[in-house]
Amino acid sequence: MTDQERTVEAKFEIIDFDEKVYEEPAEGPKLTRVTIRKHYSGVIDGTGVAEVLTVQGAAGGGYVASERIEGTLDGRQGTFVIQHSGLANGDNQSSDGSIVPNSGTGGFTGVSGRAMERQFQVLTLVYTL
Repeated sequence: MTDQERTVEAKFEIIDFDEKVYEEPAEGPKLTRVTIRKHYSGVIDGTGVAEVLTVQGAAGGGYVASERIEGTLDGRQGTFVIQHSGLANGDNQSSDGSIVPNSGTGGFTGVSGRAMERQFQVLTLVYTL
C-alpha cells in the first residue's frame, strides 16, 4: 500500500436513470428520488450505482447522493462508496463529495479521499490508498 495522494479523471456513461417524485407542492420545488446506474471506463473500469435525493426548483436546486463504485483502479479491484452533494443557483453549480471512511473492500480497503464532478460525465477522484 502507498500513502501517496493521486488524482484521476474517470469517465462514465449513465446507463439507467430512474426518477420518482415523492413531493410536488403547488408552490416551491419538487423533491425526487433518483437511482442512477453508471458504467465507468478508462482509469476506473467498472460500475457505479447512486441513490440520489434532489430538490428541483425553477432557478435553484440541490442533491445528496450515496454512490457505490465497483471495479478496478490502479490494478486493484473492489468497492468503495462516495457521499456526493451539490447545489445550483441559476447557472452557478457545485458538486463535491468524499469517500466514506472505511467503505472500501477488497483492494480498496483503507482508501480515503474526495470526489468532484466539474465536467459532464467525468468524476475527478483525489485519493490515497
